[in-house]
Amino acid sequence: MSNPAELADQIQDEMAGYFEHLGRRVEKMVRALPREKLWVKPFSFGNSIGHLVLHLTGNLNHYIGAEIAGTGYVRERPVEFSDPTQYPTEDLLGRFQEAIQMVVRTLKTQGATGLLAPMTKEQQPVHNRFGLFLVCCAHLNNHIGQMAYLMHAHGHGSDERSW
Repeated sequence: MSNPAELADQIQDEMAGYFEHLGRRVEKMVRALPREKLWVKPFSFGNSIGHLVLHLTGNLNHYIGAEIAGTGYVRERPVEFSDPTQYPTEDLLGRFQEAIQMVVRTLKTQGATGLLAPMTKEQQPVHNRFGLFLVCCAHLNNHIGQMAYLMHAHGHGSDERSW
């Protein structure tokens, strides 16, 4: 790679592919779990898988959608963990996959200048858009690990590789 534009293209393509991969992992786990267990917390603490999907959808729509893409999304973070509505699987996954695709579209339009654009809000330790994409990717991956643990607690597995 001889120039910043080529490097930015590679970063965008690799990271976009990884976001799509993570989106497929979430979908596979949700579909492997019987609907009646999707909104059940297997422990007295923590969350249900359904609420974690709501949380990830809200997180991506807030940090990438509102902060970078300018979608106007207004986040209600506490509701992501407490919403009593047990959304149908297709609705839950549809909104989540829309958020993943919004992230991919937004990421692929950044270029070197966009990736290095500073974040103006209090996003510490993030200093630029690339950092925010990276943190969102790590956050998504972290909660996928949590979902895998919850799947096993429910007595189910998704029979998939982590990468």
